[in-house]
Amino acid sequence: MRVPGGGRRVAIIVVALVGPVALGQPGHAAPRPAAEPPLSSEASQTALALAALDRRIADLDDEELTTKRELGGLGPELGQAHARVLLRGRAFYRLTRAGMLPVGGGFDELVMHAMRVERARRALAGDLATERHMRERGADLSRALERVARDRVALASQRSAMDAARLAMEDERRRHTAFARAFETSTGAGDYVAICPAGTPCGAQWGGASADPASPGGFQASRGRLLFPLLGRADVRPAHREGTDGPGLEVHAPIGSVVRAVFGGRVAFADRYGPYGRIVILDHGEHYYTVSGNLAGVDVKIGDDISAGERIGSVGDDGQGPMLYFEIRHGAETIPPAPWLGL
Repeated sequence: MRVPGGGRRVAIIVVALVGPVALGQPGHAAPRPAAEPPLSSEASQTALALAALDRRIADLDDEELTTKRELGGLGPELGQAHARVLLRGRAFYRLTRAGMLPVGGGFDELVMHAMRVERARRALAGDLATERHMRERGADLSRALERVARDRVALASQRSAMDAARLAMEDERRRHTAFARAFETSTGAGDYVAICPAGTPCGAQWGGASADPASPGGFQASRGRLLFPLLGRADVRPAHREGTDGPGLEVHAPIGSVVRAVFGGRVAFADRYGPYGRIVILDHGEHYYTVSGNLAGVDVKIGDDISAGERIGSVGDDGQGPMLYFEIRHGAETIPPAPWLGL
């Protein structure tokens, strides 16, 4: 390729174009803009389930408080019951000691003594039964507290998992909304500055273009003269991603390869989004956008002003081999990117 103003041949990039990417092909009809998803029944069910878990946890808290209060009051009562058992036991022992039987008092006195012994025995047996019952109750309360603790841990773990799922759904909803809104407004071309590769004069871009991609004519005027999104050798194939009927490109290159802005713009979205993986959406003004997906890393943030050629991320691998997924959109409509890149 000859560089305007010079006579030497400079090899900037070698691209193998695979598949029917026709130059000048019109954009697909029936664009499918991303819309904010309605609240799903799953989200409602999750909210109801979380509320039910909160009620169960609150019930466990009440049960624990009641059990601890009863167990705390049981201690002094058990002490008093044990003291009564000791007193009645000593009294019963004295009544039944050998040598203290009222033999000299006659038969009537002996009968009365036997009745006193029987009353003492019954009272002692009653006190022993009361103490045993209280000890059993204390053991039951202790086991109940252990069960409450186990149940609370299980419910807390379940709630944490459900809450994490809820937050994940909310985060996905937020990203979906942010993705949709990225194509709703356009900041305008602005005063972006062109950045050309080292040793390559501005105006000598990939594909033999001679115009500066950040020219005052704007993005639309640079059709066919945009920078290629990667430097070096790449294998380009037509493709598309779920959620759009429009065409895109899969640019196969080594993982970690630098992904650059094809034209100056402002970052409208920089996050994960569904089948795109990590993506960067650049707003180039006049409602023209480029979408760079399947990134291993993102080096910009929303609101950053990016110059043509500036690094925005690196090539990642979603399990189908390292590649960059690239789209050009006008509003919500995805348009064939090959003619814009001069392919």
